[in-house]
Amino acid sequence: MLPLVACSNKDDVFRQESFVFGTRVEISIYGEEPGKAEAAAQAVLARFDELHRKLHAWQPSDLERLNAAFAAGARAEIDAELAAILQDARDYSLQSGELFNPAIGKLIRLWGFHADLPQSAVPGDEAIAREVRAAPSMRDVHVENGAAWSDNPAVRIDLGGYAKGYALDGAAAILRQRAVRNALVNIGGNVMALGMRGERPWKVGIQHPRTAGVIASLELHDGEAIGTSGDYQRYFEAGGRRYCHLIDPRSGRPADGMQAVTVLVSGEHAGTRSDVLSKPLFIAGSERLAEAASQAKLAGVLAVSADGEVLVTPGLQQRLQWGEPGQAFRLLR
Repeated sequence: MLPLVACSNKDDVFRQESFVFGTRVEISIYGEEPGKAEAAAQAVLARFDELHRKLHAWQPSDLERLNAAFAAGARAEIDAELAAILQDARDYSLQSGELFNPAIGKLIRLWGFHADLPQSAVPGDEAIAREVRAAPSMRDVHVENGAAWSDNPAVRIDLGGYAKGYALDGAAAILRQRAVRNALVNIGGNVMALGMRGERPWKVGIQHPRTAGVIASLELHDGEAIGTSGDYQRYFEAGGRRYCHLIDPRSGRPADGMQAVTVLVSGEHAGTRSDVLSKPLFIAGSERLAEAASQAKLAGVLAVSADGEVLVTPGLQQRLQWGEPGQAFRLLR
């Protein structure tokens, strides 16, 4: 089941599904004749496929060629879009205190997550420590005059915490250019809403991280996006312990203080921000969640801690419909 599941009938909504970025993608368009809706959805999916070939972290891609150049201490020519993405990701990384750190691709690969299926083996302590000591950072990445290079050969860019949100913003732009005013785009749980579903807002359900079904549902307004980081999306188990793909760059190990964090974002670049901003909150853990949310200027957060406690900000709590009546939760202030 997807981390977020669109809740709407099929009789008045055109739907197109695909598999991109290693996950299921669904585009729902309301109130347009089928030919126009299909053409718009196909344009979005073509764009997703283009980004997949540009930003894939381990299959042949523009990003993989750039990482090879970094490892060799060489410069690589890049196009204007990738240059802008690197600079944008650098800004987000620094704003998060580098809890969001796309430069730690070698650590992600070491833990076996640069594969369609995790390797299910825990790396040795020294191998982890070696990568942490190398301190890869987006500060080490330089972009100028159509070229990029790194001062640190340990840098390996992985945009897994950025690409889906960036793709959402691109999808919204394409749909608006094609005069599609009412749509919902879901990329494996990163969701953006345009307009409404007829007379009511689009409604999504937030996946419970440990049980089948949703923990809560939420109506999305025009231009709002939600992103979820969870330890149930890509993980393996070893020795009775769960290891997820969300690596804490400080320890070099999978973060284990949360089960899931969902953020609600609106405004400019809502898709990208919804993807990026959930990561530092997940890594920060429940004890620092309120502080991290305040630092990121996020008013809408729903989280489940490692021990199953549900945490929610007051503004978002007022908009949620809980999956189970009487759901216990603690307000984040």
